[in-house]
Amino acid sequence: MEISNMEWPAYLDEYEKLVFRMTTPRVMIDNAGCSNSTRVMIDSARKHGILLEAVQVLTDLNLSIKKAYISSDGRWFMDVFHVTDLDGNKLTDESVISYIEQSLGTIHFASAKCIDGLTALELTGTDRIGLLSEVFAVLSELECNVVEAKVWTHNGRIASLIYVKERDSGSPIEDSEKIDTIEARLRNVLKGDNDIRSAKTSVSMAVTHTERRLHQMMFTDRDYERKPIIRTNDNPIVSVLNCLEKGYSVINIHCKDRPKLLFDIVCTMTDMQYIVFHATLNTAGDRVHSEFFIRHTDGSPISSDAEKQRVILCLKAAIERRASEGVRLELCTGDKQGLLADVTRTFRENGLNVTRAEISTTSDNTALNVFYVTDAIGNPADSKIIDAVRMKIGLSDLKVKELPSIYHQKAEENEEPTGGVGGAMLLSLGSIVRKNLYNLGLIKSFS
Repeated sequence: MEISNMEWPAYLDEYEKLVFRMTTPRVMIDNAGCSNSTRVMIDSARKHGILLEAVQVLTDLNLSIKKAYISSDGRWFMDVFHVTDLDGNKLTDESVISYIEQSLGTIHFASAKCIDGLTALELTGTDRIGLLSEVFAVLSELECNVVEAKVWTHNGRIASLIYVKERDSGSPIEDSEKIDTIEARLRNVLKGDNDIRSAKTSVSMAVTHTERRLHQMMFTDRDYERKPIIRTNDNPIVSVLNCLEKGYSVINIHCKDRPKLLFDIVCTMTDMQYIVFHATLNTAGDRVHSEFFIRHTDGSPISSDAEKQRVILCLKAAIERRASEGVRLELCTGDKQGLLADVTRTFRENGLNVTRAEISTTSDNTALNVFYVTDAIGNPADSKIIDAVRMKIGLSDLKVKELPSIYHQKAEENEEPTGGVGGAMLLSLGSIVRKNLYNLGLIKSFS
């Protein structure tokens, strides 16, 4: 972004213009420097949370971050991200590139995404088969239209953020008696027979980033302390070491690649009050290796074994919450009263458990919903049962979808630099970040 070309408001004096120039992030995007990814570089004054805000911009666009180099030098902050779309292609849409430049260039001043005219319902409790169908049935009965929702499950717990409005008026729900009724009814559903103490419901008009809020809800629910229901052979590997001579704690993470992985990791570190000073991330095929050099916000590294174990558990939980377990089913149909209650009831009647869900409604009143389903104990669902469910709901409306092709590719070839002035400039900027890490003794080479 070229600050020199912008028109300054008349009320700004020269000092205010200087401060604005110094604190406004500089963003460069290049398609020439790498053969198979787009490079996004941002340098800015450092502040707590800026890395999360930058990663959030990229992941909200469903971009895949294939490599990253992050370095804070004193009061300054530099990131280089190698990104593709979910099909593994470079970014070529100029409107997307322009949006990234604008969004990253204003992250110091950005506010949280606002979902206007909706009431947010926050639910946490013990997961069980059929729970979602009961939740949506209550909302339908109370004449609440579900416009958007996200549901995560992990270690036998469920967290959901549901955005609703009045069915008849289309307005947010503001009547205090109705709000009390909604909370009480949903709390009874969440309690079931066994979850009297930990089931929680709340109604909010506050503006928040949905996925960050889901992480916070599950963290508060302490899902990371609970034993997994189903153990797999692909658990993330997280280690923590202290680099005492540099005053950092070093976190290494090896796991399977998936969408929004870096966001989930950085989000958890930020909410646990840790600052990432330096980091690298590399993908090879469907695997990711990342390394983070962190300190607590008070400037200290991780100081005890108990804190170390807590960090490991919390990061593993953050990675696993969004892991796509089960068959991915996509529902695309005209929205109607009771649609979600009917669909999830069909899942329940056929012994399917929803492990994750993303609900959305378009401006033309089309429901676009994604469900990940397993059998009742978390194993892969039988294909005959999936077929029966699709027949019941509608073969043309409910379809089985695979993950984007990038997550089924064989190991990628190493990225080869290509020519071009822009590519050379971004290559140089990336080298600066890597050299900072090398000079601090945090990586073995910067070539």
